[in-house]
Amino acid sequence: MIFESVNPYDGSLLQRYQGHDAATIEQVLQRAAQAFEAWRLQSFEARAACLQRAGQLLLANKEDYARTMTLEMGKPIREARGEIEKCAWVCRYYAEEAAGMLADEVIPTEAGESFVRHAPLGPVLAIMPWNFPFWQVFRFAAPNLMAGNTGVLKHAPNVFGCAMHIQQLLEEAGFPPGVFQNLIIHHEQTEEVIAHDAIKAVTLTGSERAGAAVAALAGKYIKKSVLELGGNNACIVLADADLDTCMDIAVNARMQNSGQSCIAAKRFIVEAALYDDFVHAFAQRVSQLRCGNPLEEQTQIGPLARRDLAENLHRQMQQSIQLGARLLLGGKLDGCFFEPAVLTEVQPGMPVFEEETFGPLAAIIHAPDAGAAYHLARNSRFGLGVMVLTQDIERAKKHIDDMPDGAFFVNELVKSDPRLPFGGTHRSGYGRELARDGILEFVNRKTVYIR
Repeated sequence: MIFESVNPYDGSLLQRYQGHDAATIEQVLQRAAQAFEAWRLQSFEARAACLQRAGQLLLANKEDYARTMTLEMGKPIREARGEIEKCAWVCRYYAEEAAGMLADEVIPTEAGESFVRHAPLGPVLAIMPWNFPFWQVFRFAAPNLMAGNTGVLKHAPNVFGCAMHIQQLLEEAGFPPGVFQNLIIHHEQTEEVIAHDAIKAVTLTGSERAGAAVAALAGKYIKKSVLELGGNNACIVLADADLDTCMDIAVNARMQNSGQSCIAAKRFIVEAALYDDFVHAFAQRVSQLRCGNPLEEQTQIGPLARRDLAENLHRQMQQSIQLGARLLLGGKLDGCFFEPAVLTEVQPGMPVFEEETFGPLAAIIHAPDAGAAYHLARNSRFGLGVMVLTQDIERAKKHIDDMPDGAFFVNELVKSDPRLPFGGTHRSGYGRELARDGILEFVNRKTVYIR
């Protein structure tokens, strides 16, 4: 099978990649298993030296990596550079912290010694998406390679160039051959990889549908899995919010990465007393966003990664309008470009309320009071995160336990941070990435009891 990487901005062909056949897949998996036997015995210091070097290489080659990312999936170039810098951060973080996170946990019992040892599992399959093509991989790779696991990456076909860069830089950083490898395969070949005895666990970041399929396969073959799936995060805007200070946060929460983020704020639930002012200020700010060639420094909104994604977003918008939503701004479709849009008078039951909208479209919902706003925010089959804009911090904190999401952010957009666990609930998946929680997902927490 031949895979083609196409520039979503102008439709030009970037590269063709020959897919791996069954024999090559077998070689990759056997190599991962063999490399694990030596890698698991390496000291934390040796692993950390490789990961620190990887972080340095990321920064040294930032412009090349950012350009590849922008060409392959349309990310504005300034955001692409920021993504590379964040990858370097996660490398430094785990290089410095992993040894302490995985130290033996002594547990007093009547035994002479009793403790928990954290041992690596083996090769882990990572199925990663195109929207953050470097960050998603490094937030998997940094903790798992430090834990002593080896990694096998099945990246999204439109960002195979990014995948190639990542394997090359990790090898240049000193990770031995086989410790981290790419698989150039179609999703239909995923089952044979998960089923393979070499693979001990699987992690996926992607759509609800993909997550359900991978979870079923992981269950079928009894492999540990972590899923980070979609979301339709709520941004609750309470009546006491200061628009002058929170508008930048609100717009960035929806429009960063051209709106293509699982943790983006997608539903803006605004308390009645501030509704009109918020709608006016938000729409004005969105109308000023600069759209165009993502390689140009001033561009804030680029094309969506594929034409079908833009068409699906347009469908969600049109169906919501037919059900009574009002298009206040934008919404024009031109190839992979979707003009940043604002919908008001959004109600439950509309696609833009119920589904994940992956692109620069904001749905604004009227809430009679704060209680209704929190109730509307909970009305979702997803559970990645919620953000609250308010000046009354103590009142907001009283609602932390009311919200079932994996994250609760006050006066800040929901975002990932190497120091904090990241993941969702409900249809947004299970398990956690990042922080200590993330590195413990794919280790054997082995009980040791010595009398």
